Amino acid sequence: MAETLVPYETLVSFTRQLFESIGCSKEDAETATTVLLSADLRGIDSHGIARLSGYIRLWEAGRVKANPSLRIIHETPSTAVVDGDSGLGLVVAPYAMQIAIRKAAAVGTGWVSVQNSNHYGIAGWHAMMALEQEMIGISMTNASALVAPTFSAERLLGTNPICVAIPAGEEPAFVADMATTTAANGKLEILQRKNLEAPIGWIQDAEGNPTSDAHALKTGGALLPLGGDREHGSHKGYALGAIVDIFSAVLSGANYGPWVPPFPAYVPMPTGMPGKGIGHFFGAMRIDAFRPAAEFKKDMDQWIRRFRGAKTVEGADSVLVPGDPERELEAIRKTAGIPLLPAVIDDLQSLAQKFSIPLRLV
Repeated sequence: MAETLVPYETLVSFTRQLFESIGCSKEDAETATTVLLSADLRGIDSHGIARLSGYIRLWEAGRVKANPSLRIIHETPSTAVVDGDSGLGLVVAPYAMQIAIRKAAAVGTGWVSVQNSNHYGIAGWHAMMALEQEMIGISMTNASALVAPTFSAERLLGTNPICVAIPAGEEPAFVADMATTTAANGKLEILQRKNLEAPIGWIQDAEGNPTSDAHALKTGGALLPLGGDREHGSHKGYALGAIVDIFSAVLSGANYGPWVPPFPAYVPMPTGMPGKGIGHFFGAMRIDAFRPAAEFKKDMDQWIRRFRGAKTVEGADSVLVPGDPERELEAIRKTAGIPLLPAVIDDLQSLAQKFSIPLRLV
């Protein structure tokens, strides 16, 4: 299926205008646009512009507020709980991460849990906010239940990503940004758009059997934890996803497990929800709260160079350091453009017509 390269700035302008048209302030529209499109730049196409129409549908359904009143509802010198007031997670998350960074600047580390939010884009953007402050950044979020724990036929967890961003000196930062499932749901959506099968180990059918049907979620199937099955360590992926769920939601008062609100606006909300909205968790750790930052970054450079220079297996050019592929792709896409599938272009053109925003993609 042919893709069309669209200039990054074209998507920036359109997305910003669209967020403003639903009532976001200029500042929030700018933030939401930057966070959303960072996914496309870094090659995480499942979480970028392809999701824009989904955010708009959530707003139309009354599940997202364009002008939320974000506030801290509990805090200590190093911790806080933020109520996102049903705002765009693309706006709520940077607000909360800034609080974590401020607390780290003051006392060494900062930890913020969030309730009453929505989908926040890619975990990496928020964690990377700490890098410029010579801090380690941590970002995680729970998500609607599409994942079956090991040995379960029920969907009880989300894809629940984790990102840890660590600064270096002369070398690019270490940025590990990953779902706690074998594959993120967005990658499954891309396969669906391309009419391709899923690799075995990504999903199971309604009875818990492995399947390659990329549409299996629509018939009661489930995504699988990182590892795929017990023999390949799925219990570890399950445990990681559970940790994200607890830190993001049980700790903050958000919804957890099977009660997390779904991203598609047409999917009914779960009954008996115990909390408020979707939950996130953020951390910031000042390097010099542990050792001099210059010394740490020098050692990080050596760590990165040693791993990148490791002897490779046949057919591999080099050992990748987490963050390498995304950084390299960002440099390309910022100038060459963002590749969009026909289905995504159709979505954007429909939005342009609906909200009377000029858009020329092809």
